[in-house]
Amino acid sequence: MPRKGKQRDGPKLGSKGPDFALKDQDGNEVHLADLRGRRVLLSFHPLAFTDVCTKQMKALERNMDQFERLGVVPLGLSVDARPSKHAWAKEMGVRRLRMLADFHPKGAVAKRYNVYLDDMGISGRANVLLDERGRVVWFKLYDIPQLPDLKEVLAAIKAM
Repeated sequence: MPRKGKQRDGPKLGSKGPDFALKDQDGNEVHLADLRGRRVLLSFHPLAFTDVCTKQMKALERNMDQFERLGVVPLGLSVDARPSKHAWAKEMGVRRLRMLADFHPKGAVAKRYNVYLDDMGISGRANVLLDERGRVVWFKLYDIPQLPDLKEVLAAIKAM
């Protein structure tokens, strides 16, 4: 049975999402501050090349057109190194979704969003929705083996 890890409380609603700059799977830097004026979905997942995480990232990739219509930039984040993210994206056929490497210092962004699992050394599974001003307007933490319901995420976006 998969270990769930000790989940934290997540970020506080209404608070400003902590800024960060991370490399995506192709080595391009993504700076959260550069996305101000757009809504952003931070989709944290524990580890690349795992079943549920693969389903989570593929669901985001399949829905990129819908995210664009809704004015949302989805980003996948995990503690994996950039080369691992690159190989994983290639294996999954992910071309549009930017998957960020929260690798060094390990889990720094997940820690700032209060979703890092210290006892396991990985981020928890979580979705954090930021508004155009970078404020946390919705979030949900999931058990490690639980696949996030993308319909629920899209409903939260539409409710903004």
